[in-house]
Amino acid sequence: MKISVRNLEPTKVRLTITVDPDELNPYLDQARKEIGKQVTIPGFRKGHVPGPIIDQRVGFASVAGEAVNAGVPELYSKALEEKQLHAMAQPQIDVKDMPSSAKDDTKLKFTAEVEIRPKFELPDIEGMEIEVPKPAVTDEDVDKRLDNLRQRFGTLVSVDRPASKGDYANIDLDAVIDGESVDSQQGVSYELGSNTMLDGLDEALDGLSAGEETTFEGTLEAGEHQGEKAQIKVKVNSVKAEELPELDDEFAKEASEFETLKELREDVRKQCQVDAEGRQATDARDAFIAKLQDGLDIPVPKGIKQSMVTDQLKNTGKDPDKASKDEKSEAEKSVEKELRDQMTLDALAEKLGITVSQADVTNFLASIAQQYGMDPSAFINGIVRNGQLGSAVQEVGRSKGMLAGMRAVTFKDPDGQEVDLSRFLGEDEPEAQEEQDESVQAASAAAEVADQLSQDQE
Repeated sequence: MKISVRNLEPTKVRLTITVDPDELNPYLDQARKEIGKQVTIPGFRKGHVPGPIIDQRVGFASVAGEAVNAGVPELYSKALEEKQLHAMAQPQIDVKDMPSSAKDDTKLKFTAEVEIRPKFELPDIEGMEIEVPKPAVTDEDVDKRLDNLRQRFGTLVSVDRPASKGDYANIDLDAVIDGESVDSQQGVSYELGSNTMLDGLDEALDGLSAGEETTFEGTLEAGEHQGEKAQIKVKVNSVKAEELPELDDEFAKEASEFETLKELREDVRKQCQVDAEGRQATDARDAFIAKLQDGLDIPVPKGIKQSMVTDQLKNTGKDPDKASKDEKSEAEKSVEKELRDQMTLDALAEKLGITVSQADVTNFLASIAQQYGMDPSAFINGIVRNGQLGSAVQEVGRSKGMLAGMRAVTFKDPDGQEVDLSRFLGEDEPEAQEEQDESVQAASAAAEVADQLSQDQE
């Protein structure tokens, strides 16, 4: 098999693959066998029809078509492996030449255009030291968590004054386009300042009292007229303010197992410390990846980037064609970072010789299913049915590579003290330890860091 590679972009290549007859023949023979099982030819049992008879009765073109359909994906994969290319998307295949008969010596020739991971050299992680911030906890952190706890025990009371940020207004809404009502809602409870409904609603409600109404222009975000401008009539039925319990010993008894506020505060501080250590693990992960990328120029595949940007905008409820320049720019920066991080971790996993077993993937997916309260078997079967198993294998490889790499470096705080992240990274396992134990540890540790990161973002 002859393979030539042409660089179309820093992250896109065109492979031209020419296949010798002796490499194509096994696929032709297999195609004849499969066709022979499906056709009935007098004088021959199904599955025992000679190849020349199949060519004669069915046509060599049909045989060659089956052979090419089966052979091209395998030959393409072999070409990638031989040229040490890492495809990041499905290729565009174009068959240029193929034999027209069993005696035709024309070679199968096809091209494959595909976006690939660019080549870059990661630094040696042996002896690497990385500084991360200390897991500091302030009185403000403790007070904020206590306030959140108070809100869980708060009550809403009616107030005879104009609504302001933080109040809850019971409102009626009516959207009007060209003088016609297109959507209306009654008795909606809305928190001023939350910005969870229509743009402009917070400003319109601010300063209104019960019984008052106003009109403002807004863009409808759902329904038949989504994306259209409308005149929004809003009427305030009532205004309520949140009344929080006093922060004292009585509250501590009601809200916790503690008898005094002092005991509750001490426990809350411990919880804040745990959270701070989790954030430190996240900081360590980000610093580790940044250290690996330091000084490297890692271009991102344009096609994949554009597809991911579109998906991200859609997932946030924005129309990609109508999104603002700033919204698109923000999405592009986020996607570029995600892609560079993925490519970096893929390269790291290869550098460290990370392998992914079936047990690794099973345990990883089971841990995700558990996080979302789903049945692990049903979740895993869904992943397989949807063709997402390959992506899951990649994620496991990245997680294992990241954890192995972070265990191999030294993290220190600004005072030069070594930081112990074993709670999040696990410990190195002896070689005699079962492989499944390692995969469980990798999956659970990765899930814990991911869960901590999602909490930080919230």
